[in-house]
Amino acid sequence: MVPLLMTRPLAAAERFAGGLPAAARARLNVIYAPLIEVRPAQAPVELQGVKGVIFTSSNGVSAASRETTKRLPAYCVGQNTARTAADAGWQARCLGQRADELTEALLQERPDAPLLHLRGAYTRGSIARRLTDGGLPCREQIVYDQVLLPLTEEAQTVLSAQNDVIVPLFSPRTARHFANLCKDASHLHLIALSEAVADPLKGLSCKALSVSRTPDAAAMTTAVLDAAAQLSRLEGEGRAE
Repeated sequence: MVPLLMTRPLAAAERFAGGLPAAARARLNVIYAPLIEVRPAQAPVELQGVKGVIFTSSNGVSAASRETTKRLPAYCVGQNTARTAADAGWQARCLGQRADELTEALLQERPDAPLLHLRGAYTRGSIARRLTDGGLPCREQIVYDQVLLPLTEEAQTVLSAQNDVIVPLFSPRTARHFANLCKDASHLHLIALSEAVADPLKGLSCKALSVSRTPDAAAMTTAVLDAAAQLSRLEGEGRAE
């Protein structure tokens, strides 16, 4: 079985692995080794006067939804974030797969403002500032933290075994942390959600580094399945020899 090392927060990692086809999952040894733990800020969400909110991750949706019963229009990055927000009762719409796309769409639409970006302690894109500079008032509030974690003993054992390992990485911060922790990447097949995620990995001498065609779970799933099929084929050829 090909090891699949999942470094996302546990709930997101289990959701991704659970979405893999059963036949493919049977050929994979899924190892959960979260490198980031999401911790809600547990502070009241300040919605007074706000006309709509912005979510750039499902973590933001979950954290905010625990702290307020009020539900407003929610402008989201990614279909999964939008679905999570809709399930939690927000009037959710997906406005792109990237922060840039959401920002451009909001500046074109000019919805009722002010807006509030409910985000994690670490984020990219400066959405609130760019919207405000563009004439659409927006502020931001941190609703969760992302704490870096060490590699688990199981992950260290798998990585040190010198066998092929598939490692999908979903955020620049996780990728940078993984690169700092990884002493030998020569046997790793790294799959990055985007070019921004791939950048911290380019200094590693890995066996393969690919970038998802689009920054979403469906494309990442395809990339993982392609890598797994290739490795299974190579293993089969090796046994035949």
